[in-house]
Amino acid sequence: MPIHASVKHPHDDAPDTADAFRRLATLPDGPEHDELRDRIVEAWLPMAERLAGRFRSRGESFEDLRQVAALGLVKAVDRYDPERGNAFESYAVPTITGEIKRHFRDHMWTLHVPRRVQELRNRVRFAGQDLSQTIPGRRPTVAEIAERAELSEEDVRVGLEALESFTALSLDAELPGSEDGYSLGDALGAPDPALDTVVDREAVKDRLAALPPRERAILYMRFFNDMTQSRIAEQLGISQMHVSRLITRCCDRVREQVLRDPGPQA
Repeated sequence: MPIHASVKHPHDDAPDTADAFRRLATLPDGPEHDELRDRIVEAWLPMAERLAGRFRSRGESFEDLRQVAALGLVKAVDRYDPERGNAFESYAVPTITGEIKRHFRDHMWTLHVPRRVQELRNRVRFAGQDLSQTIPGRRPTVAEIAERAELSEEDVRVGLEALESFTALSLDAELPGSEDGYSLGDALGAPDPALDTVVDREAVKDRLAALPPRERAILYMRFFNDMTQSRIAEQLGISQMHVSRLITRCCDRVREQVLRDPGPQA
């Protein structure tokens, strides 16, 4: 069954596949059904490629967009019901466009961004592009974008932030304005080893308080004031060897008590 071009469709080269679809609906699964289905898909491929072309320059290769559009076209052909009376083109266009948008939403965003924020991003971007044609020489303000996009200024700010979230910046990337190789990774914090010290000190605080005054003073001078054993010995008027033995004995006693303590009962 030949598929002819027709001037009844918005596109000049849109094929007339009404009869082909009606026949496809009557055919059982098999070679004849698959062959006719493939011919219909091939006939509508130019329209799918035109739709893919609308999404150029958005960070995805045109070849990948063509493949996504073709997949959307196949889905449209398989799901179209000619008995409902609607033209195939009116059903296929939103199906293919939706497939392309899903591709961007699911595969192109490095960071997971809620769908509402993605939609705000697109509205803000389109409004900014339109305004840039009428107010050359400067960037449109938040208020101007809000008026053009029919959004609140708060939503515009969310959309503007999302414009920067489409891809992630490498931790090794040099920060803007940096001339010494200072990267984003250099600006990030790291675990503070002092936090472990705080936990340890809290764990032994009660045990230290129970020690005899001289042993408790020695441990505080050594571990809290960072005094050397020689200096402690000099201050207490005892030998450095004796200070070393006292520190070892007290530490062993406190460690044993802490490990044996089951902790507070729930």
